[in-house]
Amino acid sequence: MNFLKKLFNTKTTIITTLTVTSSNGFHLRPIAKFVTEAKKFDATIILKANGKEVLATQVPKILSLSLEKGDIFELKCKGKEAKEATKQLSKLFNELMQSDKEIENIEQENEEYEAQSIKGITISKGIGIGVPISYYKEKTYKKDALSLKEALKRTAKDLEELYKNNQEKDEAEIFLAQKSLLESEVFQKDFKNIDKEIENLKGGKFQSRIADYRDLKQRIESYMGVNNEFIPPNGDEDSYIVVVDEKEELLPSEVEALTKLNIVGVILQKGSTTSHVAILLRSFNIPSIISSEQITTTGEYFYSILDANSGQLILVPTEEDFKKARKKAQKNKEKEAKSYKKRFKTTKTKDGKSVKVLANITDLNSAKEAKELGADGVGLLRTEFLFTKAKPSIEEQTQTYKSIFELFDEVTVRTLDIGGDKSLPYIEIPKEDNPFLGLRGIRFSLQEQTLFKEQLLAIFKAVGSISSNEKTIKIMFPMISTTQEFTEAKNIAKTVAKANNINLTNIQFGIMLEVPSVIFGLKEFNKLVDFYSIGSNDLTQYLFAIERTHPTLTVDPLSPLLLLALEQIRKGVEKPISICGELAGLEVATQKLLSMNYTTLSVSAKLIPNLKESIRNV
Repeated sequence: MNFLKKLFNTKTTIITTLTVTSSNGFHLRPIAKFVTEAKKFDATIILKANGKEVLATQVPKILSLSLEKGDIFELKCKGKEAKEATKQLSKLFNELMQSDKEIENIEQENEEYEAQSIKGITISKGIGIGVPISYYKEKTYKKDALSLKEALKRTAKDLEELYKNNQEKDEAEIFLAQKSLLESEVFQKDFKNIDKEIENLKGGKFQSRIADYRDLKQRIESYMGVNNEFIPPNGDEDSYIVVVDEKEELLPSEVEALTKLNIVGVILQKGSTTSHVAILLRSFNIPSIISSEQITTTGEYFYSILDANSGQLILVPTEEDFKKARKKAQKNKEKEAKSYKKRFKTTKTKDGKSVKVLANITDLNSAKEAKELGADGVGLLRTEFLFTKAKPSIEEQTQTYKSIFELFDEVTVRTLDIGGDKSLPYIEIPKEDNPFLGLRGIRFSLQEQTLFKEQLLAIFKAVGSISSNEKTIKIMFPMISTTQEFTEAKNIAKTVAKANNINLTNIQFGIMLEVPSVIFGLKEFNKLVDFYSIGSNDLTQYLFAIERTHPTLTVDPLSPLLLLALEQIRKGVEKPISICGELAGLEVATQKLLSMNYTTLSVSAKLIPNLKESIRNV
């Protein structure tokens, strides 16, 4: 009987129909989340639309269906878990459609210029005055090429790092979606099939996603010895407005590269305001428009005006046009400059409460950026960047820590936070059904004690090598859930210090407060720790039992229950406390946190000038 039941279940086929309700259609980012969920089931899952059937575990195949708003498709699940797959995937799809907000067209200003202008649709507001040049890339070759297999691994790792380092930003989903695309058979089985998939997308609504294929192809090829690079004619000697004509294409990975050049504007002659390139142009605040009108860049040296606020390019402006554009640009700059100019000043609320604004950093470069943007110190040094590609030596770690410590009087170093959604290529972590509830943070370090001891020794040596004796270096253990874990970790640190004759006078030990159990043990923790730092992202995750990387389930960052927990923590702690999670960077949360007497906030460096100015107005 059981055999017959099992046989029947494996042949069970369930068909249901689903309707695309998002104005953006069923596009790459929600498809990537849908595919990730589909892979979890012991079932053959197929999507059928317009007489075409594709596997639900392949991002490119679903993309090729070009499902737009109003389209109906069949979800066909066959196998042992067909019933559960149908239920969960139908629910997920509907949630994805509801949460997929339409990217609204930016309202353009009305502006009249004396000279003739070329009209366009605004992608990102701003004023750019520069020499118009065509976007072209030079192909170069290098000898140290990797195999396709190794290039795929490196590309996947790069996308994973980009996602982790930008989680507080909307564009983080782009990198996650590209990684899902990279993991499909199009890239993994036959590299040459990419061009075929690009052809399938041409003419459909998701033609703009072709750029993601080409972007991934270019990333992979760069590791295989083929580089494509845009180089302005005179380097950084002039300011440029880049015109990307129909023959060329600006790829997502190239947008950030433009910010390192003297580019004051971008004009796309094809594309859409919902493309990943458009999202990134907005993210980096590069004035940009889309215009299908003919734009000729002659190569002659003359300045033009890109007024993205009104969606216009004035190729040959009059002197009066220049005056008007400069005045508008100056007004924009003054607003930003006001907060930037005061970035190094003491931050106090209107009633005189002093607030310390620290930076969350990921490496030496982000530390330097934080210093320049007015950080009062480092509230969270994520050390994972040293470990992700290869195991670092104690000397390599020491030198990096020292370079960062010398920049600030106060630095909080979080020891290696591995597990959950983070892994190391040289240490095998057993597969877990619930990795966020398993071997991560301090639990990982207490198991891999050699790595833990080496990191502690490197931090200690870096502290001993810096010139000033007045600096405070804080060592913070992640994912602490009991006092026993903290005590064990600190005892290991003491043992390492004693064995190497190291003085711990200028070093404090504290915890990331992110596991709810700590809230109920604050009385005991107060006797042991030197400081606390709330990781609001993980605290929210564990408080509401919602994985922070879940494709659809989210928590209101200003949830009354979360705020109640934060208030309870603030009342219960007797040691210095800061907040270093995403919540600290939300302007709408600032007043609420200050009212609870949280006076140390740690945020992404780019947010510091504006956050300080916002606090001064509370």
